[in-house]
Amino acid sequence: MNKTVHQIVLHILRPLIRILHRKGLAFGEFSLLARKVYVEIAEEALMQAEEKPTSSRIAISTGLTRKEVAQLRQHDAETLVDVARYNRSVRVIGGWINDPDFNTPTGQPAVLALQGSIPSFETLVGRYSGDMPARAMLRELLQTGIVSQTSEDRVQLLTNAYIPEGSETEKLAILATDVALLVNTINHNLLCEAEERHFQRKVSYDNLPAEALPQFKHMVNEDAMALLLKLNAWLAQQDRDHNPAATGSGRMRAGLGIYYFEEPVQISSAQQDKQDEA
Repeated sequence: MNKTVHQIVLHILRPLIRILHRKGLAFGEFSLLARKVYVEIAEEALMQAEEKPTSSRIAISTGLTRKEVAQLRQHDAETLVDVARYNRSVRVIGGWINDPDFNTPTGQPAVLALQGSIPSFETLVGRYSGDMPARAMLRELLQTGIVSQTSEDRVQLLTNAYIPEGSETEKLAILATDVALLVNTINHNLLCEAEERHFQRKVSYDNLPAEALPQFKHMVNEDAMALLLKLNAWLAQQDRDHNPAATGSGRMRAGLGIYYFEEPVQISSAQQDKQDEA
């Protein structure tokens, strides 16, 4: 069992550490953050079991010393990504797509005046981004290519998806949110009964010619975006921030993530020669 777990950890860590190494995060810093997370997870497990989460008990379950655990519990881990800024931009775009106040009569995102009463970009940002100034949000979305300024006082939405192209810190916000959501889904499916599993599927082949990838990527972009827009429209009607008329109890987050991947397959020289001859 441990051997299997070790292999899983190696597969997960390789792409993550490739990013951290490129960003100059030293092993000592990574080790500190990993220990911090171990302590947090052990503390959560004890609390869920209605047991007292003492530093001694956490030390036993994590393999850390009691002194290390006590120090890690006293200090917050350093924030590495600007998740809040990423989420503000996503909320603004979601409102632009789903809020009838900012749509055309046919339900499409309207071209908005920069300032003024509804519908304007200023009121859109005020409604969905909290206290971020409209011009600061405009600069961000212009930089990422999400919007265009058609004239001095008109703003047009160009795409329905927000992928940061500005600061590297903001791009890393996706790593912090999306990877965690995927791993949480996998963990849920490992622990729950079959009928309670979350949807988790993929399709892949490992002997594709490079020439086939552009067409496949285009298909993914078209078909996956169509599905996301359909689900986005439905979820927006259920979300009480977007639709104050929506009712129900509790507060939940739910969604669907889709990602494209490609990578070269390592093959032996003999296999390569055989392919070249084909």
